Amino acid sequence: MTFETTRLALKDVFAKSQAKDISLIKSFLSTQDGGEGEKKLALDQAFRDRLQGFISEGATHSELTSVVALSISAAQDNLCSPSVPFLLLTDTFDSVTIDVCDQVFKFVEEKVSIWKSPQFYVSGKNFLLRMSNDLLRRLSKAHNTVFCGRIQLFLAKFFPLDEKSGLNLMSNFNKENVTFYNKENLEGPIQVEEKDDSMEYEEGEMSEGPSSNHIDYQLYRKFWSLQDYFRDPVQCYTKDKWKQFMKNTRSVLAAFSSMKLEPDSMSSSSMTKGKEPMTTKQKPTVQDKSSVFFAKYLTSEKLFDLQLSDSSFRRYVLVQFLILFQYLSQQVKFKTATLVLTEEMQLFMKTTLDKVYELLKETPPDGQKFAADIKHILDREEHWNNWKNEGCPSFVKEKPKEESEPKRRPRKRTLGEELELNPTSEKVDMGSPELTRLWNQSSNNLEACRSEKRMYLPSLETFFEEAIEQADPEAMIEDDFKVVNNSNYAWQALRLLARRSPHFFQTTSIAAQPSVKTIPAYLELMATKLAKEMPQFNNVEEIKTEAMDNDELLKAGEEEKEVTKVSPEDMDLVALKLGANWKTLAVELGLTEDEISNTQTEFAEVKEQSRHVLKSWLEEKGNEACEEVLVKALTESGLNDIVQSVFQKKKLETDDKL
Repeated sequence: MTFETTRLALKDVFAKSQAKDISLIKSFLSTQDGGEGEKKLALDQAFRDRLQGFISEGATHSELTSVVALSISAAQDNLCSPSVPFLLLTDTFDSVTIDVCDQVFKFVEEKVSIWKSPQFYVSGKNFLLRMSNDLLRRLSKAHNTVFCGRIQLFLAKFFPLDEKSGLNLMSNFNKENVTFYNKENLEGPIQVEEKDDSMEYEEGEMSEGPSSNHIDYQLYRKFWSLQDYFRDPVQCYTKDKWKQFMKNTRSVLAAFSSMKLEPDSMSSSSMTKGKEPMTTKQKPTVQDKSSVFFAKYLTSEKLFDLQLSDSSFRRYVLVQFLILFQYLSQQVKFKTATLVLTEEMQLFMKTTLDKVYELLKETPPDGQKFAADIKHILDREEHWNNWKNEGCPSFVKEKPKEESEPKRRPRKRTLGEELELNPTSEKVDMGSPELTRLWNQSSNNLEACRSEKRMYLPSLETFFEEAIEQADPEAMIEDDFKVVNNSNYAWQALRLLARRSPHFFQTTSIAAQPSVKTIPAYLELMATKLAKEMPQFNNVEEIKTEAMDNDELLKAGEEEKEVTKVSPEDMDLVALKLGANWKTLAVELGLTEDEISNTQTEFAEVKEQSRHVLKSWLEEKGNEACEEVLVKALTESGLNDIVQSVFQKKKLETDDKL
């Protein structure tokens, strides 16, 4: 059967089962052709069609919930999708009145254990959250206060404690909750007009009362302006706003202190004829004194004196002060760095906090107990704030794996204790087989260390024998394969030379040889010297190396030390070929930036600038300004073409003359 045929046939099955018995639906589906997925889709749509029929017929809430209950049973038997019950509930709440929603939501509350089961939780949590939020938007916070609270409690029971979808992670404020009051610039007290019996009164206004009731408009305006700070505490960090807040707070608390309340001033017990202190849109009855209301008060200035005399009203305001001060003083993760309290603000908050708690204790009924309870609640709120600052870690701790307690290993004896317990003739256990074998090779280890067999230091002649052989050009050993280029060999050779004599590290003989610039070159030079002194290499003339004896090295060193000054002709040639590159050469020659900038200022032509830079270098360095330094500076500056065209050409001409 096709999907449409199955869906239509299920209507008759629903009518026979009266939306109560799942067995008829199960037997019907077993007789149909098609896959399980196709049957599920048909049954899902059939449930929604059945519910839509009930809604259009104006069915009662019990008939609506019976369809949802039947879908739960079908989902548990894997006949339909687990999301079907939530789709049915969403359709119901979107289509019925608030009164019916109230009754249907009781069914939702009763099934919270089913919604939390693994089969329904994953597929239904988003549906329930969206459904609850849509329902809250439809409800009035003043008229449907209890229903709103039930929805919030249901969400708290359904979602885990660390569910982040229900948390105000960013610490945002409800800035849309604006309190409107009379802000006209009225001066002096306001006199309430007399009202006769023929006048109609709005809910919350006085029906009867004294003919003259003077109200302090300035206090009225200061009082209701505080609600803006309670709505958006961040503006308290602004200097001007904070000054206004302190001024208004002092006035309001002073008014509370001057108007002491008697124990019979409770909102429920003080409702006498002609007065209605609870100026709310939803007023309690005198008979129901245990009712709790979360009201939004009217802000008419004509009701202000009655509100100040209401103990519940006063408590609401004082608790708002405590909540505001707690936010300003505690560390909140998403506060910016600029939101910092000054010392003046901290001092004011400390004194005002004590005053607020004192007023709470004086406010009947049970002021002492109420103040203590509020303080306890705010202390617990600090723990929640710290938990949110830490990123809301899960409260569910993984159960540690039950592991058998490991056996305690006996304390291992130290080497000293081991030697004391075991005579020298016995075997000593060192903790590992290899160490035990090495330790017990000799009965007396100190004597074994002094044995000549343990003298592994080679002689200088033996160690350098291979290096001497490789130094012979006739051996035709490439430099990469010589032992002197091995870093380990070089390190050992230097250690051995230093142990033998400091003669090998005299700077005069080393500096005199210009080719000795690296350690391998130095070791090859030492190998050549050692070859002259070693008997097995008596025929020194056969070893054709580039090394010289000490006298020749000293003589060559003196010749090398002769400074070759730069001739004026060479200076002119270099200045002519430098061009705009004279700045790069000036840096390599050690001239400062000031000298370079002065040269640019004094001389306009590039040639004159180049000549002046070279002249300044000669005057500043003196004898150190030689041809070798200039050649090196030109090479470092990347001006090899000048070196080749000036100095190497000159050298070739000199060699030809010789």
